[in-house]
Amino acid sequence: MNSTFPESATSTPQPDTGLPPLHLLIAAPRGFCAGVDRAIEIVERAIDRYGAPVYVRHEIVHNRFVVDSLKAKGAVFVEELDEVPDGKPVVFSAHGVPKVVPVAATERGLDWLDATCPLVSKVHRQAERKVEAGRHILFVGHRGHPEVIGTMGQVPEGAMTLVETVDEVAKLDIPADKPLAFLTQTTLSVDDTAEIVAALKARFPSIVGPRAEDICYATSNRQAAVKAIAPRCQLVLVIGAPNSSNSLRLVEVAEREGANARLIQRASEIDPAWLEGVETLGLTAGASAPEVLVREVVARLGEWRQVAEEPITTAEEHMVFKLPRQLIG
Repeated sequence: MNSTFPESATSTPQPDTGLPPLHLLIAAPRGFCAGVDRAIEIVERAIDRYGAPVYVRHEIVHNRFVVDSLKAKGAVFVEELDEVPDGKPVVFSAHGVPKVVPVAATERGLDWLDATCPLVSKVHRQAERKVEAGRHILFVGHRGHPEVIGTMGQVPEGAMTLVETVDEVAKLDIPADKPLAFLTQTTLSVDDTAEIVAALKARFPSIVGPRAEDICYATSNRQAAVKAIAPRCQLVLVIGAPNSSNSLRLVEVAEREGANARLIQRASEIDPAWLEGVETLGLTAGASAPEVLVREVVARLGEWRQVAEEPITTAEEHMVFKLPRQLIG
């Protein structure tokens, strides 16, 4: 976990409400992944090296608490490169950017740092290789998501077609003899993506895919953890942003397992009425949400009910990604 966002919080005295204790199943893994840790550290180190302000194109990760914390340290978040003043450093977000963005930054003489998650960069390289091999790419992802925009921007226009659903597979207007490949966004639903990939293979038997699935280890692990707790819960709370793909997928996974599920950004959004009739509550956090927000939610729940915490661990994560060479040493 990144040291900027501590894992612990002051415990809240347990209330004597007369209500039964709230059994709290806390999913693990949850929260920050290695790519998010790396992206945040890149911004922090850039501020230390260059001094404030350091500009960041788009939200470094999809979490308002993280963004606001970095703003307080001297990061300035912008939507486009032309908002970055000459002579100022700029960081590209963890979701990745189209090729034209670093090219434009270089042409302007800007010092730039790429915080793209290495697992997203791996998909970028796969896309380039598939196109160089003469294949058209069917890319499974969500239209408008920054990762999708960045990945599609790695290849010439028209070299990649976005596919969002199984129904869209049947509607694809592609010649039967066209060499095809498929790739996927890293933060999708594991189950939904498997269905779409199966449909692609059924319709295009000669289509080729990556040697290993593109959905990242953190996305898969967090969904598996939710699958382990949701059947035991009446309610699952997912801490994450409404524009966070991996967080939204966790809500969907919980609902498919039969639990009511709600996405929240902070503990202040919890309505105590949600707890009526709830004996067992599940709690997890998307890959961009720091552990301090998990403890904040536990403390808030403790204001209303006695809370008995039970961690449920389905995997151990030890992944660490290297920093850009400009920030080493």
